[in-house]
Amino acid sequence: MQTIISISKLSKTYSSGFQALKNVNLEIRRGEIFALLGPNGAGKTTLIGTVCGIIRPTDGTVNIDGHDIIADYRATRSLVGLVPQELTTDAFESVWNTVSFSRGLFGKAPNPAHIEKVLKDLSLWNKKDNKIMTLSGGMKRRLLIAKALSHEPKILFLDEPTAGVDVELRRDMWNLVRVLRASGVTIILTTHYIDEAEEMADRIGVINKGEIIVVEEKIELMRKLGKKQLTLHLQDSLGRIPDALANYQLELANQGTDLIYTYDAQREKTGIEPLLQDLTKVGVKFKDLQTKQSSLEDIFVSLVRNVS
Repeated sequence: MQTIISISKLSKTYSSGFQALKNVNLEIRRGEIFALLGPNGAGKTTLIGTVCGIIRPTDGTVNIDGHDIIADYRATRSLVGLVPQELTTDAFESVWNTVSFSRGLFGKAPNPAHIEKVLKDLSLWNKKDNKIMTLSGGMKRRLLIAKALSHEPKILFLDEPTAGVDVELRRDMWNLVRVLRASGVTIILTTHYIDEAEEMADRIGVINKGEIIVVEEKIELMRKLGKKQLTLHLQDSLGRIPDALANYQLELANQGTDLIYTYDAQREKTGIEPLLQDLTKVGVKFKDLQTKQSSLEDIFVSLVRNVS
């Protein structure tokens, strides 16, 4: 798949001496949904701000669709729509006027039909004449997306787009993201809702302390790093794990009524069969069992912990 954003050896050090980005190398593919995950302060917003031309890098280069973000600033900025975390809008302006004005800022000719479509897609059409100050927090979040889409960008950055919004609005936003992706728009999002990244993203990137620690296809990442857990619900509680079972690295849970075995589901031999045999030998009986696949959140927490 063709690359639309190419980031090479990108670093950013602020005047305070804090290094927010450290030699970041990353390529975003045209038409994909790329989720950037990381703890607070990891560098997500700085990376997005730099790519969008808001923050000037200390070192390195960023190219958007073949254009350098510094040498060809106007060309690259017109290709990008940004939905920031902060709800910064002109409180006394109407919804229609502020979205139309955003389009004009990028040198685009007026296109009322496009503005109408964007507002309808975001369930803002019936608010088009309302002043922004009268909107709810969720509506203001929709408005930020409408402004970002006003000039028909090829790339859309969503920086925590569903923070603080209700479940219904989150669902509406992700439906819109799917529609945009189907139309060819490349989407880069940061989110604290890891279930959203697991559901929506094609690829996952994890950033921690200003460094990209992994970039992988979502399915492949979960295949490589995901674990499965076998939970045995015991007939009688255990005070401790028998010495004969020490090699399985089992865990006791729920006051000794559950025995948990973690294994790599990709390995040819998972160890389940000999475990069950050894349980019988030591007289440990169970009444039920269940398996659980590691979630993307489990993988994310594990990755960040390992490099902290």
